[in-house]
Amino acid sequence: MQIIGSDIRSGMQPVLQQLGLSELNPAASTGLIDQRGSGPSIASYSPVDGELIASVGSCTREDYEAVIAKAHSAFLQWRTWPAPKRGEVVRQVGDALREKKDALGRLVSYEMGKSLQEGLGEVQEMIDICDFAVGLSRQLYGLTMHSERPSHRMYEQYHPLGVVGVISAFNFPVAVWSWNAMLAWVCGDTCIWKPSEKAPLSAVACQNIIKDVFRRNDVPEGVSCIIQGDYKVGEMMTTDARVPLVSATGSTRMGRKVAATVAERLGRSLLELGGNNAIVITENADLDISIVGALFGAVGTCGQRCTSTRRLIIHHAIYDKVKESLVKAYGQLRIGNPLDQHNHVGPLIDRQAVDAYLKALERVVAEGGRVLVPGGVLEGEGYESGCYVRPAIAEAQNHFSIVQEETFAPILYLLKYNELDEAIAMQNGVAQGLSSAIMTTDMRQAELFLSTSGSDCGIANVNIGTSGAEIGGAFGGEKETGGGRESGSDAWKVYMRRQTNTINYGKQLPLAQGIRFDF
Repeated sequence: MQIIGSDIRSGMQPVLQQLGLSELNPAASTGLIDQRGSGPSIASYSPVDGELIASVGSCTREDYEAVIAKAHSAFLQWRTWPAPKRGEVVRQVGDALREKKDALGRLVSYEMGKSLQEGLGEVQEMIDICDFAVGLSRQLYGLTMHSERPSHRMYEQYHPLGVVGVISAFNFPVAVWSWNAMLAWVCGDTCIWKPSEKAPLSAVACQNIIKDVFRRNDVPEGVSCIIQGDYKVGEMMTTDARVPLVSATGSTRMGRKVAATVAERLGRSLLELGGNNAIVITENADLDISIVGALFGAVGTCGQRCTSTRRLIIHHAIYDKVKESLVKAYGQLRIGNPLDQHNHVGPLIDRQAVDAYLKALERVVAEGGRVLVPGGVLEGEGYESGCYVRPAIAEAQNHFSIVQEETFAPILYLLKYNELDEAIAMQNGVAQGLSSAIMTTDMRQAELFLSTSGSDCGIANVNIGTSGAEIGGAFGGEKETGGGRESGSDAWKVYMRRQTNTINYGKQLPLAQGIRFDF
């Protein structure tokens, strides 16, 4: 990697130095973490100010073959380490992230544009998953079952799976990798990470943070590798039978290709894809918390979360009041440099995202919608990157084609309903099924929303928004969201292979189902 300039705004030069990014020779990659890339350079531009931060070398086929060989060799050693010992390494990784939390959070904010608070929050998610994984390393439980045959014992156990491929997206450039890597590591797997080409530096920074921990603990070289590049580099993993599991986060379009490619070779895929999330605000809602939940859900990360609130389904009796409150709240939003903690909203990731945002606003009007809070691109001092936009609100209908799609931008659609069954049908009436929420003080309404007849999403909340999942719960969604589960609960099982064992401790060999085989 090569730093292109020294005049980096917002005090980022010291941050890069703390993260080991200011003087890194891409050809000298003989350490524990493989950062080689001898292919064409990938430039990382900050959407904050449009500045070119740095470039990294992309991965060639030859680079990939070297990495996969190293990762597989490391797996053969790493899987033999006791799981609690692997957990101890992850514990130290968590401590290293604590030491570098401020620097890494600032880099995340500067490289992809989310607010500094959200950048720091993303690193905290990494720390939290480390803590979760440490405990998990002593709880990789199997079950014991009663055998139908006398003097037999049955049980199941879980074994490491192998090399895990991780494809992450720009909007959470470090946290989603950690959700996968920390669990995979305590399970005994090794990881190859293809970060988004829109945020390559954050990935290198993570490798630099953990490399000293690995060296101190004599972790085999190749337990953690990165390969930089576009979708073609990702295809090297998805088509590779040496990678039994590919965890991919991104668009539904991308997920379809990954799922089909991995399935063709009978591999496993863990998919975290698009979301078109809704909050139902009932006539019994506490409007103070409803407005806060809707506001953060819609404009947090400039609408670039898979859990961002896209649709607000509001009871007709309070529709005008909610609309008025939201319009007033949007008027108080501060848009600007995300490293300035006085600002609420930073930029979109790039000009391509800005174009998609503008086209979505045109389409909602063309389909019969009405814009309440106008959008637009901000210009002038502080907005030179061309990536700053105004969060917008539009009145629409759930069946509009643009409402049915996921636009990765801060556009909130207001929808009106009369009966709760209608609201639930509207919530479920999209192809995606990630996150959902209901705002109500009525227990019956809340329980209906969480029941079999309620939300069809992987995440369903009451009196909190759609955004902001906790580490302890399994994260993921249904339908075109892909069906994957990461992070907490029993999500660890996808990173392991299950084995059923039967032991005969008797002197005879009775067969199952009472079968006799005499001779």
